[in-house]
Amino acid sequence: MKLTEAIEGKEYIIQQIETDDEELDAFLFSLGCYSGESITVVSRRKGGCTVSIKDSRYNIDNQLAEAITI
Repeated sequence: MKLTEAIEGKEYIIQQIETDDEELDAFLFSLGCYSGESITVVSRRKGGCTVSIKDSRYNIDNQLAEAITI
């Protein structure tokens, strides 16, 4: 299931991140967004969502959320 399909407030475990961009992979890793880490969708907006990773909140767009498999 993709992160865009996640239910708000429920904690999920990241299974895989599917990007072809090494810089984006490194950026997500620096945020703590990698396989095996927990992630929670805090809220949704039209263009993206707010997620909680390791007690920090980040705004990500729908395109990036589609790349995260939970």
